[in-house]
Amino acid sequence: MNAQPRFFAPLARLLHWLMALMVIAMLFIGAGLAASVSERHEWLIHLHKPLGIAILALVIVRLVVRFSTRQPPLPADLPLWQVLAAKASHLVLYALMLVLPLLGWAMISAAGDPVMLSSSVQLPALVGANAPLFAVLRKAHGFLAYLLFLTVLVHLAAALFHGLIRRDGVLQSMTGSKD
Repeated sequence: MNAQPRFFAPLARLLHWLMALMVIAMLFIGAGLAASVSERHEWLIHLHKPLGIAILALVIVRLVVRFSTRQPPLPADLPLWQVLAAKASHLVLYALMLVLPLLGWAMISAAGDPVMLSSSVQLPALVGANAPLFAVLRKAHGFLAYLLFLTVLVHLAAALFHGLIRRDGVLQSMTGSKD
C-alpha cells in the first residue's frame, strides 16, 4: 500500500503557482479595464483576452493533473468545517477559472466583435451578436470576477493561516519545502 504523499506532484505545484500569477495579473488587468477609458484600455484588452484563454486551457490541464495524481491529505486534526471550507473553496476556484474565460468569450461574441487572441488568431464566436445578452454577460463576468477576487483572498488567508499559525504542512505541501 502506498503512503500518502506529503507534497503535491511537481506538475501540480508548477501549474498552481503559474496560474496563481496569471489569475492575480488577470484580476488587476480586469480592474484596470473597468476603471479606464484611456488609451491603455485597448492595450489591456489585448492582454486580457489571450490571458483568459490561457487560464482556460491551463485549468483544464490542471484538472487532469489533479484527478490523475494523489494529493496530500489535510491534517487529521483539522475541524470538519475547515475541511468542508477547503473543499468548497477549491471547487469555487476551479469553477470560476473555467466559467470566467468562457463568459468573457461569450460576452465578446455577443457584442458582435471578433474574438481575437492576436492579429492573426481568431476564435469562433460562442454566441451570435445580441446586445441584451452582452449586457447580462458583462454583468455576470464582472460579478464573478469580484467573487474570484474574494475567493483568492480567502484562499491566500487560509494558506497563510496554515503556514504561519498552524504550521501543519498544508502550505508546504504546495511549496514543496521540507520545513
